[in-house]
Amino acid sequence: MTDPLAKLFGSNARVKLLRLFLFNPRQSFTVGEAAARTCTPALEAKRELVLLLRVGVISPAARGRGLRYQLDTEFRYIVPLQALLLNAAARGENLVERLRGVGVLKFVVLAGIFVGEMEGRIDALIVGDRIKERLLRERMKRLEAELGRELRYALLPSDDLLYRLTVSDRLVRDVFDYPHRIVLDKLGTNLS
Repeated sequence: MTDPLAKLFGSNARVKLLRLFLFNPRQSFTVGEAAARTCTPALEAKRELVLLLRVGVISPAARGRGLRYQLDTEFRYIVPLQALLLNAAARGENLVERLRGVGVLKFVVLAGIFVGEMEGRIDALIVGDRIKERLLRERMKRLEAELGRELRYALLPSDDLLYRLTVSDRLVRDVFDYPHRIVLDKLGTNLS
């Protein structure tokens, strides 16, 4: 799946790295850390980081050993860049499709960054049966690389969710008491 912004910005790696720094404005990263978090080859990440440094989007960070980079919050186009690139809501729209084949999905709720709540406690609640957890982790890791941010998600079996709904479980409250969007409901919960 090609990101249209990658064509606009000239590089998929550049878009991933921009998102990484925009989603994590207080964090600093080495070339290796940035490459790993964005699933980008280290040489390509280094080349893109040098470009972003020259443009002024990022700056060297004086933390720890080795050269680290962080978002330069004084960059004059930071707000427009954030508006353009932090479109996590658009990325979440096809989460069910992205998770196809990981098992029998029954219920998927988007919250947190997918609904514009950057500090939300959970970003997605995934409910299903016979879920291949390793495959689910791989798919979520790929989405994290595209977004530039680690996702907080929970996986529950169907019967566990139904039980938690009856006892007013804290995890369930953390999802349903705050902004959220149900994108799949095969359980007939009528929580919409």
